[in-house]
Amino acid sequence: MTRIWGRWSLRARLMSVGLLGLAVALVIGSIGLYAALSIENLRRVDRAAQATTNEVVDLLRADRLPQTLPVSGVEIIQVVDDRRRVVSASANADQLTSLLDATELVRAERGPVTVSGTRLGLDSRLRVRATSVATRRGSMAVVVAEPVDDLTQSSRVLRLVLLLGDPVILVLLALIAWRVIGAALRPVESLRAAAEGISGSGRDDRLPVPASDDEIHALAVTLNSMLDRLDRAHGRELGFVADAAHELRSPLASMRMQIDVARRVGDGSEGLDDLDLEVTRMTALVDDLLTIARLAAGGGDAPDGVGSANVRREVARAASTWSSTVRIEVRPGPDPNVDIRPEELVRVLDNLFANAARHAANVRVAVDRHGDQVTVYVDDDGPGIAPGDRERAFDRFTRLDESRARVSGGAGLGLAIVRATVRARGGDVCLEDSPIGGLRVAVVLPAHATGPSPDAGSAAT
Repeated sequence: MTRIWGRWSLRARLMSVGLLGLAVALVIGSIGLYAALSIENLRRVDRAAQATTNEVVDLLRADRLPQTLPVSGVEIIQVVDDRRRVVSASANADQLTSLLDATELVRAERGPVTVSGTRLGLDSRLRVRATSVATRRGSMAVVVAEPVDDLTQSSRVLRLVLLLGDPVILVLLALIAWRVIGAALRPVESLRAAAEGISGSGRDDRLPVPASDDEIHALAVTLNSMLDRLDRAHGRELGFVADAAHELRSPLASMRMQIDVARRVGDGSEGLDDLDLEVTRMTALVDDLLTIARLAAGGGDAPDGVGSANVRREVARAASTWSSTVRIEVRPGPDPNVDIRPEELVRVLDNLFANAARHAANVRVAVDRHGDQVTVYVDDDGPGIAPGDRERAFDRFTRLDESRARVSGGAGLGLAIVRATVRARGGDVCLEDSPIGGLRVAVVLPAHATGPSPDAGSAAT
């Protein structure tokens, strides 16, 4: 139940809670109203019967009881002696036979009883009260009856109205509540949509602040203040990374120069190769850090100003660099241009080929175009990446195989650079299962508007 409740929207949950409370209130109120009106109707009948009884008792005690008692309305009156003989009665009552038998008469003296009206030729049930009176002629009983089927019919109509009216009221209120709650939550939805679209690209990338002076207004102001603090912290982080990487270039260049000098003079050459490898690795790491910092800070031109790169030409250029390390097959297909700098596309491909070279023996590249999008598929026959780890693979310094030696593994920045570069140009990157058994990296880029537009191929199979 909790799991189902958690899947509902806030709007649905608020309305459900409100309607449930309203339904309970309507049921309790309807039951209370029905019971109160029913009890009041019976009390009204009893009060009228008691008033009539008091008048007849006064006549008995004054010894002025007529043979036929006058009545108003539909009341039925009998005066019977202790042998249940009718002494006096109203015109609409039986003048000979008592309305109640001995047992019923005793019960009626204790409280109202209900009997069938067929005893007097009536269709309605009768509510009867009896009062015992001591007179000079002995004990008498004043019996007053009144038909109650009209009251029962009124109660039945009221019950039907409540049973039919309450659901209608609930439906109408549900529609009103849905609209009202939706209007109340609309600013929240605006905040959610704006937050989803925030890329962190600048100070103007903020949540809309509603004009109302309420909790949502305060929430928007607080979230924007938080985004400002995050931007400042992110900027300090990027600045630190860029400054550190930039400052490291000088000592690394000095170390490389000293290694070259030592090789020429033959001083300690037995350890220079290992040292040179470490300096090369550190230089690549510094370059990657500078690239990440520049991309995260929004460096580079906007996509409209970068020109275009021919996909197949840059694939061939990058493949030639790695052809001695891993076998790369470029499958035939479309030859489109994309909105990205040639050096950026080569950097993306270099990182993908370097990642594949560490884990696979064969790489297959295919290009496909659909409408205004071009997709470059890079497949390898390596061990691949588990679906649960694929998104984490794009995080900086992520190395999924922790047991891998530093010599065989990278710094964990390759896929992060690929995604940052591609997204900066309006594209995206995703990881999938490869049809040749390993990992597929799908790089989606916008096609260049003035570039060649061959028919969409189906190279990626």
